[in-house]
Amino acid sequence: MLYPSNLEQKINFQKIKNLIKEECNSSLGRDYVEKISFSSDFSLVQKLLDQTDEFKKILESGESFPSSSISDINPFLEKARLEGTFLDEEEFHELKLSLQMVKGCLNFFAKHGDLYPSLSQLLGLVIDLDMNLLKEIEKIIDEKGQIRSNASKELQLIRSQIIYEESRLRKVMDRIFKEVRAKGFTVDDIGITIRSGRMVIPIAAENKRKIRGFIHDESSTGQTVFMEPEEALDINNEIRDLEYMERREIIRILTELTDRIRPFIPGLKKATNFLGLMDFIRAKAKFAQKTESNKPQLEKQRVLIWSKARHPLLELVLKSQQKKIVPLDIRLEGNERILVISGPNAGGKSVSLKTVALLQYMLQCGLLIPVHPDSKSTLFQNFFIDIGDEQNLENDLSTYSSHLMSMRHFTEFANKKTILFIDEFGTGTEPQFGGAIAEGVLLDLNKKGVFGVITTHYGNLKQVAEKNPGMINGAMRYDVDKLTPMYRLQIGKPGSSFALEIASKIGIHEEILSYAKFKIGEERVNYDRLLTKLENEKNQYQALLSEVTKKDKLLKTRLQEYNQLKETLEQSKKTILQEAKSQAKQLLDQANQKIETTIRQIKEQQAEKEKTKEARKGLEEFKKTIQPEKKPIAPTYKKVSGEIEIGDAVRVKDNGAIAEVLNLRNKEADISIGDLKSTVKLSRLEKISKTELKKESKTRKGGTYLPNQKMMDFSTNLDLRGKRGEEVLPMIQNFIDEGHMLGIKELRIVHGKGDGILRDITRNLLRTMPPVQRMQDEHADRGGAGVTLVSLK
Repeated sequence: MLYPSNLEQKINFQKIKNLIKEECNSSLGRDYVEKISFSSDFSLVQKLLDQTDEFKKILESGESFPSSSISDINPFLEKARLEGTFLDEEEFHELKLSLQMVKGCLNFFAKHGDLYPSLSQLLGLVIDLDMNLLKEIEKIIDEKGQIRSNASKELQLIRSQIIYEESRLRKVMDRIFKEVRAKGFTVDDIGITIRSGRMVIPIAAENKRKIRGFIHDESSTGQTVFMEPEEALDINNEIRDLEYMERREIIRILTELTDRIRPFIPGLKKATNFLGLMDFIRAKAKFAQKTESNKPQLEKQRVLIWSKARHPLLELVLKSQQKKIVPLDIRLEGNERILVISGPNAGGKSVSLKTVALLQYMLQCGLLIPVHPDSKSTLFQNFFIDIGDEQNLENDLSTYSSHLMSMRHFTEFANKKTILFIDEFGTGTEPQFGGAIAEGVLLDLNKKGVFGVITTHYGNLKQVAEKNPGMINGAMRYDVDKLTPMYRLQIGKPGSSFALEIASKIGIHEEILSYAKFKIGEERVNYDRLLTKLENEKNQYQALLSEVTKKDKLLKTRLQEYNQLKETLEQSKKTILQEAKSQAKQLLDQANQKIETTIRQIKEQQAEKEKTKEARKGLEEFKKTIQPEKKPIAPTYKKVSGEIEIGDAVRVKDNGAIAEVLNLRNKEADISIGDLKSTVKLSRLEKISKTELKKESKTRKGGTYLPNQKMMDFSTNLDLRGKRGEEVLPMIQNFIDEGHMLGIKELRIVHGKGDGILRDITRNLLRTMPPVQRMQDEHADRGGAGVTLVSLK
């Protein structure tokens, strides 16, 4: 049961149907849109949803599905039912296009039918159709909708004769035209033309009696007549006779073809319905794509659990204004079947109610709805709404009386299979009485086990929802400080109307507000104040939670980086120790072998002094060979001349790091060292071969890149005490750049107090460096003004 009779108009469902109509390619599909209706049949709604969802998948897959504008051929088929009638070329052409469309659908599902079982079942509508009809029509009707010349031997012969006679006529007319033009009988700039289906020559009116022939027409001025020469009359008559013969033969062919299809008219009607149905389902799928709609899980148990639900019409309007809609999360089940939404005016209560109403109605009409695909829903037999002003002048009903009539209908016919929607429950009369009646109606509806969404400002209804199982409060979030709605529904607590707060912010006099509070009563004011306090705390905690979440995410990232660094160090340590042990064993074996050889030589020479010295000398030389020479590793790079440009490979002169230039501005460059990015002065860079950059990249990928070593070697403390002014500038520059590249946020520069020269030089330089966010003195116990703490971005 639906209530009231104009329900679709009140929830704007007619606009949904109009948008689906716009996606249809034919009047057949639009007729199906008009037939959309509410259903509580679980299997029917499930089938309709599956069909639309499968077609949506076809559209998303990019598969080529037959798609063209088709006509409603039902009137042609009704005409063909009558014995002795025939369809003309254009009507057969439309029939041919429809059959080609059916054939295309059959071929598609023959290839992909397993993927789309619900749509494949619709092929039952065309199972009895003889597709040989298409071949027979194609033999007669060409691609332009004309009768083919080879449709019959007689027609082919007639058309050949017509072509011959027309060619003969053209030659005769051309000859005569040249003759009369040479004599000056014709009118300038006008050639042979057609009048009444016959070829004629334009002749000046004063010369019309100089030529034998038949005048068919004259110009508007009367100065030109269009004459058929006597010599061409017989040929034109012959052509006209042939055209009559052609028409009679065409009628005979079309009559035979119509007789051929007459027994198959029932099957052709089903095929027409099939095409209309496919056009209708495609239109629903295209609308679902446009509104990003999905198929929720249909449940037989009574639940309504939606995630990210959106009002499709409102979302389309906001998209046109380049705005985003705030999605709605709602959960109705068990002892929380009736949602009582409260909150300030223009806060989104009515929009939330209408969103649920429209989407549930769309769902039970077999349409996909804009919710998350994991959402769940059930079907209801009764769908009741009381939205807007129902004042009826004809029946002498006030707004409140019409609301009471709706409530009477609800309480009389509502049951467990009912979902209802009431906007601004209880309004329209004196609040004390309206609230009491609304409370009684709400308790009665709750006893009947209905589902529903109700909006209200009445505090007693919020208290009823709080105390009674089966009902639950909901609040529309509101930013009290900015006096702006947040359009977010929070289920579980009632909302405040924020009337006093809004009045105060606007500037209503305090005496008026005090009087209002007195009239409202201290208990009610405290209750509303508590709701406001809860809303503010909610906003604060949400902001804190967001900040904590960000910090937690950053901490996890840093922890992961630390673990990776630790793992790399431990692996490197094991590798180095293993290599060192292997080399030590090899050296020890060599040393033992050399010693044994030396001792053997001494013994064999019976300890002669000179021989012993030679053996010892050889041992000393061997000792030098096994001791590695400590030489500093200084990599060399091939410098390249020319200006530094974006994309060039460069070397930082201070620390030898190899980098790539990302951007240039003024006298500075943005560079990339692996995953690290920094800004340095151009004077600190030298251009090198890009081959060196590739080698460096390979080194990093191989796991031997040195930033890990840099991280271990880098000290966050720079001591400048005892240095000269010109010495400290590159030291500070290099110190800040390396810290920034390594991702360190806090650095410490010790310059001492003294006369403050080093401190001024240091801080003046730091102010010009982009990576520096702020600087300040160290704590007095740890150096005070003699130390500068630097925070990097």
